[in-house]
Amino acid sequence: MTYPTDSVRFDQARPIAEAAARDAAASGADVLLVRDILGRFSLLVDDRVNAIDTGEAEGWRERLTTALGRYAAARPVLFASDLFQPDSLFASPRVRPLIGYSPGPGQGRVQLLENTVVGEDWAKVSTPVAESGGVRTARTAVYGVKGGVGRSTATFILAKHLADLGHCVLVADLDLESPGSGPLLVAEDQLPQYGIVDQLVESALGNDEGLDLVAQATHVQVNGNGELWVAPARGRGVPGTEYAYVEKLNRVYADVPSHDVSDFADRLEAAVSACEEAVARASRRPDVVIIDSRAGIHDIAAVALSRLCDLALLFGSDNRQTWEGYSDLFTAWRSSGQAPAIREKLRMVASMVPDSTDRPKEEYLETFRDHAWACFSVLYDDLAGDDSTGFNPSPEDESAPHAPIPILFTLELVGLDASTATGWNTRSFVRTAYDSFLETTTRLMIEGP
Repeated sequence: MTYPTDSVRFDQARPIAEAAARDAAASGADVLLVRDILGRFSLLVDDRVNAIDTGEAEGWRERLTTALGRYAAARPVLFASDLFQPDSLFASPRVRPLIGYSPGPGQGRVQLLENTVVGEDWAKVSTPVAESGGVRTARTAVYGVKGGVGRSTATFILAKHLADLGHCVLVADLDLESPGSGPLLVAEDQLPQYGIVDQLVESALGNDEGLDLVAQATHVQVNGNGELWVAPARGRGVPGTEYAYVEKLNRVYADVPSHDVSDFADRLEAAVSACEEAVARASRRPDVVIIDSRAGIHDIAAVALSRLCDLALLFGSDNRQTWEGYSDLFTAWRSSGQAPAIREKLRMVASMVPDSTDRPKEEYLETFRDHAWACFSVLYDDLAGDDSTGFNPSPEDESAPHAPIPILFTLELVGLDASTATGWNTRSFVRTAYDSFLETTTRLMIEGP
């Protein structure tokens, strides 16, 4: 096969490298396509069972170097027999099958290994682990691909609603760069001494025992036997000592290979679990955890959606920025083979829905739904003919991930300071705006998506 010879950019390099990997697999050998942190490709060919013809291998090397240009690795073709521990690569848990490739008779497998500095956790979808005895707290992530869509306000109202139903609720503020839920729910002088950022920093040194991480919400009056606890991003600090939040934040994303919990994702999981344990020690184990995630395509969001939650509420408005952002994210999930694992725990939230004579909410939501379906369809299965065994809900399916859960826009909430506006969440305009959202999300969180 021939490959393009024009100057190659990042987006063009992968299909060229995949074509080369398929060619190599036609020899009968398994091939691992490796992309390094700069985006350069190399082929790792497993020659341990069947020897590879030297001339054929030189042809692969020459074609890759010519076709990929600067996106060819310094050693574009490597052989398993030349490596000290080849199975550390071939059997790595980070290896993924090449999407769209099925080996034919006499052909080898083709797999992909991506090496990145950040963002790798978008491709590691898993379910939260049950506690001892099989009990597991239900976790919901509240996420927006862009900020300013009302995530933190919705988290406040949802948490209050669930607590009023008698649940023990923990809100974990993982928006570390722009804390929202902590200040919205707890008075500054009532914050715990330490926040999630402290747990991340101290746990890296094995120094996190006994941290004061949670506090009961002070800006909410819970009705009945429910409880509302908050794990803020930042704490109030030790009296007489400067609270160096930025300096701590600069260190939380580092992997710590010298400790049992080494990578950032595991450390973030441990931080949320530590907050759950702190509530359990102070009162009882939370029934529900709401994770106020970092917005955007960010490592915290990757861990929150892919690994920490059972249900992910994806906030957005009907505009180009929303759909371009989610399209990029969904395409990455599809390319990494994670679409089946992630799609059924996603639900779209249409935030700040207008309702006017110029644009009634029904009209807005219909357009929103159509745009959402077009965006989500990259995560759905392609069905051929009368095949109905795959997952491909129709645009009108109200239980589908793309079906919008509405929150109505209300001008009275713009610029509202929850710490001074006592009882704002009980006012009629708030109930009208959030009724449908609360009913649907409560059912999904308690019964499961």
